[in-house]
Amino acid sequence: MAKAAKNESQSYGAKSIQVLEGLDPVRKRPGMYIGGTSLEGLHHLIWEVVNNSIDEAMAGYCTEIKLRLLPDNWIEVEDNGRGIPVEIHPQTKKSTLETVMTVLHAGGKFGGEGYKISGGLHGVGVSVVNALSEHTKVTVERQGKKWLQEYKRGKPQGSVKSIGKSDRMGTIVAFKADPEIFPEISYSWTKILEYLRYQAFLTKGVRIMIEDAREAKDEKTAHLVRRHGFYFDSGIISFVKFLNRKKEVKNQTLFYAEKTVEGVAVEVSLQFTEGYKEHLFAFANNILNPGGGTHVTGFKMALTRVLNDYAKKNNLIREKEGSFTSDDLREGLTAVVSVKLANPQFEGQTKDKLNNIEVRGAVSSVLTEGLNEYLETHPADAKAIVEKCLLTVRARIAARAAKDAVLRKGALEGMTLPGKLADCTSRDASRSELYIVEGDSAGGSAKQGRNREFQAILPLRGKLVNVEKTSLDKVVKSDTLKPIIIALGVGIGETLDISKLRYHKIIIMADADVDGSHIRTLLLTFFYRYYEDLVRGGYIYIAQPPLYRLQKGKDVRYVFTDEEKNRVMEEMKQKVAEKKASKKKKADEEVSPDETAAPDTETETVGGIGIQRYKGLGEMNPEQLWETTMNPEHRVMLRVDIEDAEEADELFEVLMGNEVEPRRRFIQTHAKTVKNLDV
Repeated sequence: MAKAAKNESQSYGAKSIQVLEGLDPVRKRPGMYIGGTSLEGLHHLIWEVVNNSIDEAMAGYCTEIKLRLLPDNWIEVEDNGRGIPVEIHPQTKKSTLETVMTVLHAGGKFGGEGYKISGGLHGVGVSVVNALSEHTKVTVERQGKKWLQEYKRGKPQGSVKSIGKSDRMGTIVAFKADPEIFPEISYSWTKILEYLRYQAFLTKGVRIMIEDAREAKDEKTAHLVRRHGFYFDSGIISFVKFLNRKKEVKNQTLFYAEKTVEGVAVEVSLQFTEGYKEHLFAFANNILNPGGGTHVTGFKMALTRVLNDYAKKNNLIREKEGSFTSDDLREGLTAVVSVKLANPQFEGQTKDKLNNIEVRGAVSSVLTEGLNEYLETHPADAKAIVEKCLLTVRARIAARAAKDAVLRKGALEGMTLPGKLADCTSRDASRSELYIVEGDSAGGSAKQGRNREFQAILPLRGKLVNVEKTSLDKVVKSDTLKPIIIALGVGIGETLDISKLRYHKIIIMADADVDGSHIRTLLLTFFYRYYEDLVRGGYIYIAQPPLYRLQKGKDVRYVFTDEEKNRVMEEMKQKVAEKKASKKKKADEEVSPDETAAPDTETETVGGIGIQRYKGLGEMNPEQLWETTMNPEHRVMLRVDIEDAEEADELFEVLMGNEVEPRRRFIQTHAKTVKNLDV
């Protein structure tokens, strides 16, 4: 044993330590620089290049940015900024362009006079894009000349060379993401538009144009190019108006304040709507911070303090209602907070959260001063805002009373769960599944067919509440939603605690018809509005029961679409034909279709194949329901995700909200695309 250890220590020496040079560390550990190699990481490459152009715009040197999606997965970003310098760099003794493209932490954002404000440390960004690209081309126009350098997987393919004269200035970065790094290379037009729209809102006066020419490979396909452009003269004011464009607003005059405090430039715009959801976007140097940070803390502190002071001074809030909490001001609030500062400090390379302490005081100061003046000079809007917040306070008080009544002897006190819940025996939440099942008959079959160890069944009875049109106190009193709230075990509203979740798979199981779709939509609306973290965490699923059971002799198949039915029937017929041809077909294989069909099911025979059409979950016996929809080895389930939170929010509001006109327009627009409408 000692001898083995000695040999091992001798073999572990200087040669065992791997030194990664240049951009090799990026290719070895791309997740450290772009967050991962998923589609999110792939799009991060675009953001890094675009942000360099945005930094030029924020510095006052760039007015136009063009992004092109080209055939063969090429991306090209062009700006009319100053152009990356090409002269020899004093430290590296190489062209400055080559230094910026091939050396980590080389760029104009690390001190000096390059940029006073930038989107974080993007000197890292463009070199990382180069490292993770199969091929990169950079064209620079400055000082009357045009320069070019090409790279392959981060390695220069020759020196920077002059390729002619030019009377303009700017930089063009074209790159092709490396398939050795990214398992899937597929760019989302919608995601790109959303990101660039944000950048245009936040950098007023810059024109951003996007062109998708991926399908335009020659003159015959040139008409397939699609284009979009953004230009906003009023910046984040336009942003808030855009977010509220389909909402009923409370304060008709939108609030806006802009001021620089101790080197921190602050912009804040806000407006309240009739809705129940908060839309708060926080940016530092044009970088979205989903995790918030000190700018959000300063914003919420000032908003709560100013509105409380105003409401009390004008006797708009009663003593028994107490004071507004920060959460009371979230419902229906749409706000954009944008700060620009010299040395932003973020959590992680993806800049999720801003940490600069001085920003909190700067935002609080600007909002306090601006909002006090706004409330005094716009009394009608001030009253509308306070009344909206008071509705939330009263709903909170009523909801707390209702919740106490619901949960006093419920799950949170360790007493009984809902009577209709057939719970599983496992107490391991990571293994446990909760099926929310439409109808008593389907619930009965599910209870009999399930695996009791890890599958719980909660049948739905009664009419579901549309939470888009009601308040929290009515939600917790609802006979259909109350059992779900208790069964989940995480509370709701201000008592929400996801760590107490009793099931890590929450599965909506409803019929594949119009009524089932309506129930799924109502439940998804409920989860999105009150349990968005469960949706984002990947805990919500939709079961996919089959539409048909096909049987030819002993060959039984379950299929989920009409297209799959036709394909499987052809396969069955082909097998029979092959057996006949080889004279091996047995006479007893022609049996009656679907010997195990439930008595009320619809069965027909076509070409000797028994076709059973399931109109509802209740038509399946427990064995069939288990085998087709609940057995983890065979079932098909859809996990509910949110790719675009704003788009999801807008769609829920259109489909489930109070306003009829947007819903009518949506139906008229999409009516012709509906397939398999069950009327």
